[in-house]
Amino acid sequence: MRALITGASGQLGSNLAALLGGDARAFSRAELDITDPQAVDRAFAEVEPDVVFNCAAFHNLDECEAHPARAFAANVEAVRDLARRGAKLVHVSTNYVFDGRSGKPYAETDLPAPRSMYAISKLAGEHAALAYGDALVVRSASLYWLHGSASKGGNFVQRMLARAREQGSLRVVADQRLQPTFTADLAAAIVAAVDAGAGGVLHLTASGECSWHEFTEAIVELAGLDVRVEAVQTVVEPGGIDRPLNGVLARGRADALRLAPLRPWREALEDYMTRAKLA
Repeated sequence: MRALITGASGQLGSNLAALLGGDARAFSRAELDITDPQAVDRAFAEVEPDVVFNCAAFHNLDECEAHPARAFAANVEAVRDLARRGAKLVHVSTNYVFDGRSGKPYAETDLPAPRSMYAISKLAGEHAALAYGDALVVRSASLYWLHGSASKGGNFVQRMLARAREQGSLRVVADQRLQPTFTADLAAAIVAAVDAGAGGVLHLTASGECSWHEFTEAIVELAGLDVRVEAVQTVVEPGGIDRPLNGVLARGRADALRLAPLRPWREALEDYMTRAKLA
């Protein structure tokens, strides 16, 4: 299997590149801009891939709101271009396609209801992937790895530890539920799904769930910091971005495919913080 990985300098892309090794040609954003059709032409001619792992995205929420055309160029139009080239496309999406108002975890069959320009563009990208080619759309949530997202100033763990040391206390929302997912675990699960012949939409996240407040308390505890973490409620200012309060995804299709569950979020967090020398 010859694989092409886009967005390979990011968190998930770098994990997939390490996992697949010589079977994959990994392109960073600087090496391959997926919104440039001629650059994509050259990459496909070089690799002749059987499968494409698309980890590239325009995912800064504020920037997506301010520049919707750029969001749609990267998250929809470029995905369509990748999908219609003949190789199987593995496209990474997000729990943000749901509005977060349900009282239970979201299944793959639940109706999406995106509430931000980022989420709208990601849902449209899912449709582009599935409509134009042989595609597997993997929805996940709250990703982190040894090096964080450059567009967000590092991953959530890094940002919380920096603020804790600078401020001496933290205020974190307790009403948003999620499954923080270690991308090393996610990469292995995605490859297993491809090996199992999965297609359509598939939810893959860490096992269990927590709030951002509970996640931050675990981060502070594992780092050995004596810092107060105050629980607060989500407040969306007029014109602000509406983040889903319930971002938890059910893995019905993964279970039906007999794919192994990802590790519990706390176990994976401890592993990450040990590897990153933060514990």
